[in-house]
Amino acid sequence: MTDWLDHIRWNQDGLIPAIAQDWQSGRVLMLAWMNREALALTLAENRAIYWSRSRGKLWRKGEESGHVQKLHELRLDCDADVLLLLVEQIGGIACHSGRESCFYRVQKDGQWQITDPVLKPAEAIYQQGHPHE
Repeated sequence: MTDWLDHIRWNQDGLIPAIAQDWQSGRVLMLAWMNREALALTLAENRAIYWSRSRGKLWRKGEESGHVQKLHELRLDCDADVLLLLVEQIGGIACHSGRESCFYRVQKDGQWQITDPVLKPAEAIYQQGHPHE
Protein backbone atom coordinates (compact mmCIF):
# COMPACT_ATOMS: atom_id res chain seq x y z
CA MET A 1 0.00 0.00 0.00
CA THR A 2 1.68 3.23 -1.17
CA ASP A 3 -1.15 5.80 -0.82
CA TRP A 4 1.01 7.71 1.67
CA LEU A 5 3.45 8.46 -1.17
CA ASP A 6 0.71 10.43 -2.96
CA HIS A 7 0.64 12.99 -0.12
CA ILE A 8 4.18 14.11 -0.92
CA ARG A 9 4.85 17.19 -3.06
CA TRP A 10 7.57 15.88 -5.36
CA ASN A 11 9.57 18.47 -7.31
CA GLN A 12 9.58 18.70 -11.13
CA ASP A 13 12.18 15.92 -11.24
CA GLY A 14 10.08 13.62 -9.05
CA LEU A 15 12.38 14.15 -6.05
CA ILE A 16 12.11 15.39 -2.48
CA PRO A 17 14.95 16.61 -0.24
CA ALA A 18 15.63 14.32 2.71
CA ILE A 19 17.48 15.53 5.81
CA ALA A 20 19.20 12.83 7.87
CA GLN A 21 19.42 13.66 11.57
CA ASP A 22 20.97 11.61 14.37
CA TRP A 23 18.03 10.12 16.27
CA GLN A 24 19.72 10.57 19.67
CA SER A 25 21.87 13.73 19.51
CA GLY A 26 19.69 15.65 17.05
CA ARG A 27 22.74 16.60 14.95
CA VAL A 28 21.97 17.17 11.28
CA LEU A 29 24.13 14.69 9.37
CA MET A 30 23.41 15.31 5.71
CA LEU A 31 20.94 16.23 3.02
CA ALA A 32 20.19 14.00 0.06
CA TRP A 33 17.35 13.38 -2.37
CA MET A 34 14.74 10.64 -2.68
CA ASN A 35 12.37 9.56 -5.41
CA ARG A 36 9.26 7.41 -4.82
CA GLU A 37 11.18 4.15 -5.13
CA ALA A 38 13.95 5.27 -2.75
CA LEU A 39 11.42 6.37 -0.15
CA ALA A 40 9.35 3.19 -0.42
CA LEU A 41 12.50 1.06 -0.14
CA THR A 42 13.73 3.11 2.83
CA LEU A 43 10.65 2.07 4.78
CA ALA A 44 10.69 -1.50 3.47
CA GLU A 45 14.37 -2.05 4.37
CA ASN A 46 14.41 0.19 7.48
CA ARG A 47 17.54 1.98 6.24
CA ALA A 48 18.19 5.18 4.31
CA ILE A 49 18.13 4.76 0.54
CA TYR A 50 18.55 7.86 -1.57
CA TRP A 51 18.48 8.82 -5.24
CA SER A 52 21.90 9.80 -6.52
CA ARG A 53 21.34 12.68 -8.94
CA SER A 54 24.93 12.53 -10.20
CA ARG A 55 24.82 8.80 -10.92
CA GLY A 56 21.13 8.62 -11.82
CA LYS A 57 20.43 5.57 -9.66
CA LEU A 58 19.42 4.41 -6.21
CA TRP A 59 22.05 4.83 -3.50
CA ARG A 60 21.83 2.68 -0.39
CA LYS A 61 23.69 4.81 2.16
CA GLY A 62 26.68 2.79 3.29
CA GLU A 63 26.75 0.40 0.33
CA GLU A 64 30.41 1.26 -0.28
CA SER A 65 31.51 2.78 3.03
CA GLY A 66 29.64 0.50 5.45
CA HIS A 67 28.21 3.65 7.08
CA VAL A 68 24.57 2.56 6.94
CA GLN A 69 21.82 4.79 8.28
CA LYS A 70 19.30 2.71 10.23
CA LEU A 71 15.89 4.38 10.12
CA HIS A 72 14.22 5.09 13.45
CA GLU A 73 11.52 7.52 12.31
CA LEU A 74 10.37 9.26 9.14
CA ARG A 75 8.73 12.69 9.20
CA LEU A 76 7.19 14.95 6.54
CA ASP A 77 7.17 18.73 6.92
CA CYS A 78 4.08 20.97 6.93
CA ASP A 79 4.29 21.73 3.18
CA ALA A 80 4.84 18.03 2.37
CA ASP A 81 7.98 18.89 0.39
CA VAL A 82 10.84 17.96 2.77
CA LEU A 83 11.53 14.70 4.60
CA LEU A 84 13.29 14.28 7.92
CA LEU A 85 14.87 10.90 8.63
CA LEU A 86 15.82 10.22 12.23
CA VAL A 87 18.61 7.69 11.86
CA GLU A 88 21.22 5.73 13.71
CA GLN A 89 24.44 6.40 11.84
CA ILE A 90 26.39 3.14 11.87
CA GLY A 91 30.11 3.84 12.34
CA GLY A 92 29.45 7.46 13.35
CA ILE A 93 30.38 8.84 9.91
CA ALA A 94 27.78 10.27 7.54
CA CYS A 95 29.99 12.39 5.28
CA HIS A 96 32.10 11.08 2.41
CA SER A 97 34.89 13.28 3.80
CA GLY A 98 35.13 10.95 6.81
CA ARG A 99 33.39 13.33 9.23
CA GLU A 100 30.36 12.76 11.43
CA SER A 101 28.30 15.34 9.52
CA CYS A 102 28.44 16.93 6.09
CA PHE A 103 27.90 20.28 7.84
CA TYR A 104 31.43 20.73 9.16
CA ARG A 105 32.17 24.26 7.93
CA VAL A 106 31.18 27.39 9.85
CA GLN A 107 31.10 30.87 8.30
CA LYS A 108 33.16 33.17 10.48
CA ASP A 109 34.91 36.44 9.73
CA GLY A 110 34.17 36.26 6.01
CA GLN A 111 35.43 32.73 5.43
CA TRP A 112 34.47 29.09 5.89
CA GLN A 113 36.26 27.47 8.79
CA ILE A 114 36.43 23.70 9.23
CA THR A 115 35.26 22.81 12.73
CA ASP A 116 34.96 19.02 12.73
CA PRO A 117 37.79 16.51 12.56
CA VAL A 118 38.11 13.75 9.98
CA LEU A 119 37.29 10.56 11.88
CA LYS A 120 38.49 8.30 9.08
CA PRO A 121 40.24 9.41 5.86
CA ALA A 122 38.14 9.01 2.71
CA GLU A 123 40.84 6.83 1.10
CA ALA A 124 40.45 4.39 4.02
CA ILE A 125 36.65 4.33 3.60
CA TYR A 126 36.26 3.89 -0.14
CA GLN A 127 37.89 1.04 -1.99
CA GLN A 128 38.07 2.83 -5.34
CA GLY A 129 38.78 6.33 -4.04
CA HIS A 130 35.17 7.45 -4.46
CA PRO A 131 34.71 11.08 -3.42
CA HIS A 132 30.96 10.44 -2.98
CA GLU A 133 28.86 7.37 -2.45
